[in-house]
Amino acid sequence: MTPVRVGVFGLLGSGNLGNDGSLEAVLHYLRAEHPEAVVDALCGGPEVVAARYDIPATRLHWYRGEYRTASRAGAIAAKGLGKLVDAGRTAAWVRRHDVVIVPGMGVLEATLPLRPWGFPYALFLLCASGRLFGTRVALVGVGADAIRNRSTRALVRWSARLATYRSYRDDLSRDAMRTMGVNTARDAVCPDLAFSLPAPQASPPSDPSGPVCVGVMDFHGGDDDRARAEEIHRRYLDGTIRFVRTLVEDGRPVRLVTGDECDAPVVTAILDAVDSPLVTAAEAASLADLMKEMAAADTVVATRYHNLICALKVGVPTLALSYAAKSDALMERMGIVAYCHPAREVDVDQLLCQFRALERRSAAVRQTLAERNLTVARQLAHQFTALTAALFPAAAHAQPPADALRETS
Repeated sequence: MTPVRVGVFGLLGSGNLGNDGSLEAVLHYLRAEHPEAVVDALCGGPEVVAARYDIPATRLHWYRGEYRTASRAGAIAAKGLGKLVDAGRTAAWVRRHDVVIVPGMGVLEATLPLRPWGFPYALFLLCASGRLFGTRVALVGVGADAIRNRSTRALVRWSARLATYRSYRDDLSRDAMRTMGVNTARDAVCPDLAFSLPAPQASPPSDPSGPVCVGVMDFHGGDDDRARAEEIHRRYLDGTIRFVRTLVEDGRPVRLVTGDECDAPVVTAILDAVDSPLVTAAEAASLADLMKEMAAADTVVATRYHNLICALKVGVPTLALSYAAKSDALMERMGIVAYCHPAREVDVDQLLCQFRALERRSAAVRQTLAERNLTVARQLAHQFTALTAALFPAAAHAQPPADALRETS
């Protein structure tokens, strides 16, 4: 048999650990279920992806300054030319594949600042090329949310419509795409792909002065908050600093973690402001590293979506500093939605009350998370079976047909 040619696509290898964890989950699936597949990537950081995952990788954008603001005429012209060049490059890359998988990530949302002619345009080129050349394009376990910007919304809507297969990481995402005009009747809902990654066993809770893991983010609000971005960031940072300082005053060791390279300045600001040997910073290079950090903590307080997933996956009581509805939906899936606090409006007194309430219920929360993780594992097994049936029909003949996932919450 001719090996199936599989491409993976996205802002991978670009410094975001959640994106790379989603890629890792799909690669685990492909290597376990379809070892004959020949895999390569079209991605943001091809050098990182090639070195870390041992697959050939091509740069997503011809113009290397794609995600930098262009102010000079030369840069603006280069960006414009890059859009034309990328149309041909993307089409040529897609044409060489039987299947292209977009692994998880929030590719259909704008909960963080996003320009339509950046990644949304790249995703549209991918899906349109797939439809043109008959390549099966799958958006697998992706995130979506309502988008106000008309250009971004149109590109996202058409990308979804042109894809061969779609599944979403929560009901919120599927409902958002339905609202934007996409027929989601046959689309699945499944847990985030990163839940399929192996996880270390959490340490048993220690005494009341045990370690706390705090996941921070360079948070400036979403795409609709550009006018208030600095105000939102300052309030988030000040609130996080006050929270960490209170933990230190209570004698609690605090371990700071991030989920993206851009979060480093936030860590530095907290270390400078608190200035205590009880506060240290981890250098995580993968979701596996993050899980190890969180498994060693008694409690986790985190902002980034995949920081939350890592904490919930290892079963540690977790409080979400929620910056988007997707975080609330995740916490609801795992049975602890009461422990969400808005990242835009950090009220330190209320946050501390929620934190202490969470710690008082630590044993019960750990039991809840253990039960929910078993359910999540079963749901993801169904997701991968359905993916095989949709994208690898020859392989699917060797196993019972997968039921189309309607709902797995």
